[in-house]
Amino acid sequence: MMLKKVGGFLLKMIRSALDWLASSPRRAFVFIFILAFGIRVYSSKDVLYLLPSPDRELGAIARSLVETGQFANPYMIDTGPTAHLPPIPPMIVALIYYLFGNTWQAGYVFVGFTSMTNSLVYAMTPWMADKFGVGKQAGLIGGIVGAFMVELEWSTHGEALAGILLGLMLVAFLKRWNNKQNSLIGSVALGLGIGASFHVQPVLLVVFLGCLAFEIGWHKEQSKFAVISMLTLGIVLACVPWTSRNYNVFHEFFFIRSNLGLELRMGNHAGAAASMEMMDTTTPAHPRLQIAEARKLQELGEMEYMRQALNETLMWIQDNPVKFLDLTFMRFIHFWFGPLHRPMTAAFITALTILAMLGIKRIFRLLSLAQRTVILVPLFTFPLIYYLVPYMIRYRTPIDWILLMLAGVEVWHWIGPMEATHKFAFE
Repeated sequence: MMLKKVGGFLLKMIRSALDWLASSPRRAFVFIFILAFGIRVYSSKDVLYLLPSPDRELGAIARSLVETGQFANPYMIDTGPTAHLPPIPPMIVALIYYLFGNTWQAGYVFVGFTSMTNSLVYAMTPWMADKFGVGKQAGLIGGIVGAFMVELEWSTHGEALAGILLGLMLVAFLKRWNNKQNSLIGSVALGLGIGASFHVQPVLLVVFLGCLAFEIGWHKEQSKFAVISMLTLGIVLACVPWTSRNYNVFHEFFFIRSNLGLELRMGNHAGAAASMEMMDTTTPAHPRLQIAEARKLQELGEMEYMRQALNETLMWIQDNPVKFLDLTFMRFIHFWFGPLHRPMTAAFITALTILAMLGIKRIFRLLSLAQRTVILVPLFTFPLIYYLVPYMIRYRTPIDWILLMLAGVEVWHWIGPMEATHKFAFE
């Protein structure tokens, strides 16, 4: 009896604390940001290397930008201009190199920037949860859990920044769908922002297309085509500079990155595994890993090399359809349930996914059609490309906050009065 009373008192205290924090968006934001940032800075003391390694594509391109002014040479040898990565993450690293040099100070700034962007994602979760209609407390719970969820793989390729941009894009679309009229200037501005986000993570394109398809069917006013045209114009304008650079360099049009063929081949070949971590690094042909491949790319040129890699992949899939389906299924499992070769990590990610599924089931009937769309579209569209390439833990980072938010719905249902959950879902 005494134990039950103590448990009830503690539960009441937790509910009161969450209500108090959630009642002020600014308070919730500051609390989660400081908590997340502090944990990540403390954890970074054990990082053996602070600077992005020039032995990886990101660091190599950043070094080339500082030393030669060229977005180039991501591989084992100098291969010239590249579009292997989207431009913004290497440019951020290059700016840090430029300002601080190849020093420990630059490393600390880089770790600080990475920690800050990861912390911002979780600090924004209560605000985004409120906009999406799932409740401030649910977002607060998700944000606090995210603060402690130190990334198993540093999101050095802008994954956290992509998560922030994804959240802002979804909130902007939700606002558009709830407004009866949207300005043409506002649509162009949103398009510019979305187009810029593609230069951080090109995969955000499929999320945008899913939202755009809904918007086309959602709006009934006569001006909708003008508004959507202005949105599209903004995206095109944002993409023109990098597309022009790539056309001038490679004499071909393609979307942001050139390396789709290589990435597909990395995941679909004889001896391939579902996870990059479990793959024998001597097996996949990659110019970052093997000097012979780097020389082949240097001789053929980046575009022809990637074209041949794509053709090899398609031929292998045609000859091995069962193995391809098996790999695709296992990549799906890894994406949603974690790296199976790391049981503790997989158990946590599995629990998060299951809680998120329970959360969306519990809240779904309380949401408007527009709110359901901004939650479900990224969950269905964002992972599609990752079912085709080798799994890496950092790939899910941009949508982890959505899963944490939905898991928070279920947890709040357990610890909070149901009427409060319903109340905050409609605010």
